[in-house]
Amino acid sequence: MAAAAGTTGSAESTGTVKPTVAHVIRQAITSGEFAPNQRLVEAELSQQFGVSRAAVRNALVQLTTEGLVEHIPNRGARVRAVSLAEAIEITEVRMALEGLCAAKAAERATDEDRVELREIGARMQEAVATGDVFGYSDLNRQLHSRILAMSGQNTACAVLERLHGQNVRHQFRLAMHPGRPHVSLPQHLAVIEALCTADPAAAESAMRAHLHSVIETLPEVDKSRPSRP
Repeated sequence: MAAAAGTTGSAESTGTVKPTVAHVIRQAITSGEFAPNQRLVEAELSQQFGVSRAAVRNALVQLTTEGLVEHIPNRGARVRAVSLAEAIEITEVRMALEGLCAAKAAERATDEDRVELREIGARMQEAVATGDVFGYSDLNRQLHSRILAMSGQNTACAVLERLHGQNVRHQFRLAMHPGRPHVSLPQHLAVIEALCTADPAAAESAMRAHLHSVIETLPEVDKSRPSRP
């Protein structure tokens, strides 16, 4: 990651555009590398990613406006922790936007898309049957990401990317909640079926039903979280 964030060399010489410092830090937050409430020290980030402290400072300002980072007086920046109430609100917004994207994806799906979706569905079934929770969680992310890409709704996708970063910790705990894969699997399969039969209304309804289930489960997941000593 450090090399990706570096400022030496040019995009023209490599033929690629290097990600910004904000992008690299954002990825570290959304991937769980940086945990909620973790301090983000400019000097440490500068050394880790091979960029100037000024570049890090500007990136943290940008991520603060996105809701991923917060500044605490006399303590500096840290990864912002999202409350249960806010996690529910975020999922309500997801329900509207991902429902829209599912409908768009059903309209635009190609034969190749349908083959890929059914393959993901089959692998999800196998993961649940074998108790592969982490594999199922990864396939879950793949499915949602693929649907967004298929939708072609770039504005909704941009909003959802930001929301994912804010809600990543709650989503991880939800994925690890006992019995959750058995509940969400038929919901995901319903979404896939609607997409593969080119039924926009059914795809939107199935996606909204799935995320409504997430909203109902989040309080249960939060209660099961170990309390701080």
